[in-house]
Amino acid sequence: MPKQTSVRLPDGLADEAEAVARVKNTSVNQLIVDSLTAEIERVRTDNTFTERAKALIERDKELLERLAK
Repeated sequence: MPKQTSVRLPDGLADEAEAVARVKNTSVNQLIVDSLTAEIERVRTDNTFTERAKALIERDKELLERLAK
C-alpha cells in the first residue's frame, strides 16, 4: 500500500514540476516518485554516501547498545 506524504515546494519549483509533468504527459506525483527513485539509485552507487551511511549506522548501533544496558 503506498504511503502518503506532503511535500512543500517553492512556488517556482512547483510551477516547473507541473510544466515538466505536462510535457512528459504524467502527474506531478509520478514525476516526484521517478525523481526520488533516480536519486536513491544514484546515492546507492556513491561510495562517499555509502561510507557515511555505514559510519552512521555503526555509531547508532553503539549508542543503542549502550542505552540497552
